[in-house]
Amino acid sequence: MKILISSLLKRKIIFNTPASRPRIILEIINGLVKKGHQVTVLGTGDSIISGVKLIPVSPRATVDLPPTENSFYTELSYLVTLAKKIEEIGNDFDIIHNHTYPEFINLLVAKSLKTPIVTTIHAQGTTELDDVLSLFPNTHFVSISEAHRKLFHKTKIDKIVYNGVDTRLYTYQEKKDDYLLWLGRMAKAKNKDGSYMDPKGIKWAIKLAQETGEKLLLSGYIEDMDFYKQDVEPHLNEKIKWVGPLSSEHPLSREEVVKLMQKAKAYLMTINWYEPFGLVMAEAMSCGTPVVGFNRGSVPELVADGKTGFVVDPDKGIEGLKEALSKISQINPKNCREHVVNNFSVETMVNNYEKIYYELKKMPAR
Repeated sequence: MKILISSLLKRKIIFNTPASRPRIILEIINGLVKKGHQVTVLGTGDSIISGVKLIPVSPRATVDLPPTENSFYTELSYLVTLAKKIEEIGNDFDIIHNHTYPEFINLLVAKSLKTPIVTTIHAQGTTELDDVLSLFPNTHFVSISEAHRKLFHKTKIDKIVYNGVDTRLYTYQEKKDDYLLWLGRMAKAKNKDGSYMDPKGIKWAIKLAQETGEKLLLSGYIEDMDFYKQDVEPHLNEKIKWVGPLSSEHPLSREEVVKLMQKAKAYLMTINWYEPFGLVMAEAMSCGTPVVGFNRGSVPELVADGKTGFVVDPDKGIEGLKEALSKISQINPKNCREHVVNNFSVETMVNNYEKIYYELKKMPAR
C-alpha cells in the first residue's frame, strides 16, 4: 500500500525526540515500513527518517526556524503550502494519514481528493477544536482514547487507536530504587486568580513527597521559568530533586527517561487536566513501574486499578494519593509490563492503523 504521512510539526521527527506527537508518528512510520508499505512523508527538512521518501515542506521545525517579523505568517505559509502539496500529489496514494499540527489545516483540500484521509487527533479536545473539526463530516477521525473521544460532541470520531510504546526500549526491570518519579510540562497559562496553571500536577507530587517523606525525582520542560521559581524551586532539597537542565525543551533523552522509569518505585500521574492519553504512564508500566494517578481523562483506561497501579478519586486529594502509595508494594511489576505489551505496544498501534487503512481502501471513492 502507498501511504502518504503528513507530519509538519512544531518539532522535527528524529529517533531520540521525547516529544510525544513526533515520536508516535515516527513509530507508525517505522512500523508501516517494516510491514512492507511504501511510505512518503510530508514534513520538515530537518527530520531524520530512514526507509521513506521525505518531501520537505519547511526547512526546519517551527521551533527551530529563525526569528521573523511575523512568525504567525511564516508558520501559516508553510501549513498552506503543505495542504496544497497534498492536493497536488494526494491521489497518487492509497491512504493519506494526517498528523499535522493543527489537525484541520489539511482538511481544507480533502474534497478535491479521491484518496481517503485518516486524521489522528493528538490535541486535547476543546470547544473550538470540536467546532472546527465538525466542519469536515466526511473525514475519518481517530482519537487516542475513549476519554479523548468524549470531549468531542459535534465531531464524528470513527475509531479509537491507543498510542504505542516501544517495549524494546522501555524494557522491564523488576528491582526498584526507593524514589517516586514525576515528569511533565510546566505551562505558561495562568488561572483566573493569577496563579500559574499546573495541568500536569507537579505541586501535588511535591506535596505528596513532603507529607510522606518519600524521595521524589522531578524533570520536564519549563514553559514559564517564573512558575518553576515560584512553585518548584523553593521546595527542592535532599529528598526532592530536579533532574537534568532547566529548559523550555525536553531536558532528558529517551534513554535517560527509561533509566529513571525503570528504577522508580512508582510513577506519579497527579494531573489536573483531562489527559487525552498520557504516554508516560504506558512507558512507566512497560518498565515494570506502577502508576499512581488521579481519575482524570485517560488514566483509568491505561492504569488497571489495583493491578498495575492505583486510580485515585481527585476529590480525595493528597489523602487519596497517600492511601494509594501505602499499597504500592502490592503491585506486581510483571503485571505492569504484561499490561502494556498486550494493550499499548507499538505493534498493536500500527496493526490497528493498518486495519483502518484497509477498511477505507475497500470503501467506494467519494
